[in-house]
This record gives sequence, structure tokens and C-alpha cells, in this order.
Amino acid sequence: QVQLVESGGGLVQPGGSLRLSCVASGRDLSIYIMEWYRQIPGKQRQFVARITAGGGTGYADSVKGRFTISRDNAKNTVYLQMNNLKPEDTAVYYCNTAPSTKWGLGTQVTVSS
Repeated sequence: QVQLVESGGGLVQPGGSLRLSCVASGRDLSIYIMEWYRQIPGKQRQFVARITAGGGTGYADSVKGRFTISRDNAKNTVYLQMNNLKPEDTAVYYCNTAPSTKWGLGTQVTVSS
């Protein structure tokens, strides 16, 4: 059974930073594309960032230049560094593999003055 656990969210003021972590058990993440998504209550999940097994990255236009996805295969962990946060970044953030596995519970990010 694969389990993905997201953490690192919280309340931050506009312009602040957070680093999210995604730790996996039951699956070696090193061979998978990993993705971050976010979801506002009542709306579908939105793609945020992607990192390939080889380390190539891609981002949604809304976060490009502010967010950085990375991975540490030794820790079986994927990160999302979020800088210059904006109120519109407020959402629950989730990670997943591609092909997808079962979604974790996510971690709440709230950006507000």
C-alpha cells in the first residue's frame, strides 16, 4: 500500500515563504514523475509543479518564478519551496505520482494579512 503524506503548510503573510514536503511509504518515488497540485474548497485540483525522475521541472504559469519543486531520493521525499506567496495561493496542497496513486490528505496553505 502506497501512502503519501504532505506537510509544511500553515498561515503566512503575503510575500512570505513556506516549504512543503511529501514523504512516501510503500513506493520508491525515484522512478516516478512527481507532481504538486492544489485545491480550493468546492473546486477541482489544479496542477502546480512537476519534476521528472531525471530532475526536469515544469510549473503552472501562476507559480512560475516563485515556486521550486525538488526531490531527495535518499529520503523518498519531494519538496515544494514557495516564495513570494500571494493570497491566491491559498489552497490545500497535494502531491502525487504520475501515473497517479492514492491522494494523501494534503496540507493547508493560507496566505493572508
